[in-house]
Amino acid sequence: MIRSLFAGAALAIATTFTSMAADIKMAVTDVEGLEELQNDFGAVAKALEVSTGLSVELIPVSSRTAAVEAMKADQVNFVLTGPAEYVILKELTDPQIVVAWQRPDYFGQIVTIAGGDVKTAADLKGKIVSYGSVGSTSQQLGPAQALADLGLEYGVDYDAQIIKRNVAIEALIRGDIQGIGMNFGHLNKARKAYPDVAFTVVARGPDLPNDILVAAKSVDASVIEKVKKAFTTDGKAMMEAVLSSEENDKYRGGFFLETVNDADYDYVRSMYQTIGVDTFTAFVGG
Repeated sequence: MIRSLFAGAALAIATTFTSMAADIKMAVTDVEGLEELQNDFGAVAKALEVSTGLSVELIPVSSRTAAVEAMKADQVNFVLTGPAEYVILKELTDPQIVVAWQRPDYFGQIVTIAGGDVKTAADLKGKIVSYGSVGSTSQQLGPAQALADLGLEYGVDYDAQIIKRNVAIEALIRGDIQGIGMNFGHLNKARKAYPDVAFTVVARGPDLPNDILVAAKSVDASVIEKVKKAFTTDGKAMMEAVLSSEENDKYRGGFFLETVNDADYDYVRSMYQTIGVDTFTAFVGG
């Protein structure tokens, strides 16, 4: 649960008691340790307190599953999560949507080596394509959907493998694999890390649904409204707080969007189906 739920019963109990006093007990699904969470989102918590007049406590969770269990147990009542995680969180906890966090240039794509044998997506038929993280919106689901939209069935028309992205890039350069699923930010990092290698994109999907802040069903409507207003009316100050950590650069140039509906994430549900997942009651890969 919270670091299993946090790394020790005594710490877990102490954390639970202190968090009970906070109006907003917020977790972030892709940030695990308390120190990392404070470094990345401490300024956000402070800005949210100033804007809402409510007390905010950051609660680290050790995994996506831990976030679900923590929300069910009322140990957290707000969760910032990615689109793939939201679909599962929605099925398991039926949370209230608060606000979307836009990520500019957030789309899935298939990257290969320029000048090689793979010049179009069709050339990947019978080849090896790697995906960097099981259940990741931009490293597996989005890129797999981009190929499916071009007629390549996942795991049938090509060999789909899960390989850590940095390892996969080296394998791509050696010619051991022929394509990698990644997002635009990952491609930019690869180009900086390997300035002498010419990468190219043979399949690119549409912009992915945004990250999303959700609240537990039990959270009062007045609290939801205050938090929503903080990110919309005071959006500039909140974004400055978000971007005070370099780890949040993925949100740079983005906005907080009040108009967001569950149906906006049906595209993600179709991506799950593309990789053979038809139910949304558990996270892919745990």
